Amino acid sequence: MGLQDNAISYGSMLVLSLLLLLPLLAKGCDMFTGQWVKDPSYPLYDPSTCPFIRREFGCKKNGRPDLDYPTFRWQPQGCKLAWFNGVDFLQKNKGKKIMFVGDSLSLNQWQSLTCMLHSSVPKSPYTMTTEGTISTFTFQEYGVGIKFDRNPYLVDIVSDKIGSVMKLDSINDGKNWLGMDTLIFNTWHWWSRKSWDYIQIGSNFTKDMDRMAAFEIALGTWGKWVDTVVDTSKTRVFFQGISPSHYKLNEATVDHSQWMAEVVPEADEASKEQMGRRISSSFEDMKTQLMMRHILVRDLEMLVHSVVHLENHPMDHEGTKALGCFQEA
Repeated sequence: MGLQDNAISYGSMLVLSLLLLLPLLAKGCDMFTGQWVKDPSYPLYDPSTCPFIRREFGCKKNGRPDLDYPTFRWQPQGCKLAWFNGVDFLQKNKGKKIMFVGDSLSLNQWQSLTCMLHSSVPKSPYTMTTEGTISTFTFQEYGVGIKFDRNPYLVDIVSDKIGSVMKLDSINDGKNWLGMDTLIFNTWHWWSRKSWDYIQIGSNFTKDMDRMAAFEIALGTWGKWVDTVVDTSKTRVFFQGISPSHYKLNEATVDHSQWMAEVVPEADEASKEQMGRRISSSFEDMKTQLMMRHILVRDLEMLVHSVVHLENHPMDHEGTKALGCFQEA
C-alpha cells in the first residue's frame, strides 16, 4: 500500500450529524449508505459572514465561479437526518467541551462547526484563543468550547540532541485531550512525509522504516491510550475515516484542473472500490480489541462520501498560489 496521498475533507456535516444522531446509530440506522442530493435550503452558513473563517476557506471571496458545491446534503438510504439546529446543539452541549485532534481533516471539521454555530447565534458573544497547537472557540453564553489540536500523527514528536524524534509508543500530548466530553481524531495522510530525523520505539532508534508499519504501531499506541486513559463512560470517542487524495486515483501525477472541473457529485464505483482497498485493516483490528474491553470507538466513514463529492474543495480558490490549504494545514 502506497502512502502518497495528501488529505482533503468534504464531510463536515457527517461528523455533526453523528454528534446529534447517535440514537439512530444505536437503532441500527446505516447513515453511511446513501447519496448527495441538491437542497435549495443549503448552504447552512455563508462563509463571507463568518468573521473568523480562515482565508483559504473563503472560496467565493477568493473568486470561485461555481456556487453549487455547498448546496448538496448527505441523504442516507434508510434514515431521515434531522435539520441541523445550532441553538439546539449549543443547548444540548451546554457547559461541554468538544475537541478535534489531527491534521487538516480535523481543521476543516473544526472550522465548519464553529462557523455553523456562529451563524445560528450571530449575536452570542464568543472568544477564540490559540495556545501552542491548540485553538479554542468558546460560546460564552452556553459555556461550550470547540477545540482543535493540530497533531497529524497523534503520537509524540520531540526535539532531542540528535534531532527531531518521532516516538511511536508515546502520547504525552494526550494530556491536552483529557477532560473533553467528545474527542474526534484523525491521522493518515501526513505519514507519507518525513517530518522527523529519527523514529524511536522503546530504546531503539532508526532513521526511517516502512511507513505503513509505523502507522500501525502509532494507531496501536493511540488505541492503548484510549483504553487506559480515557473514561469512555464520560467521553465519546470518534475516529474519522481516511479521505481520498487531492488527485484522481488513476493519475500518477497531480492534475488539479481535471478534478476541479467537477461541479457536481459523481459516483464512481471503481474509485470507491480502489480507495477502499487503501484503507488499512489495522484500525479495524484495533477497534475490535477495544470493543472486547467494552470500549466503543465510532469510526466516521468519510471515504466514500468524499470520493463522490470531489468538487467540494477550495484548492484552486484559497486566495494564494501556495500549495492547497489542506496540504499545508
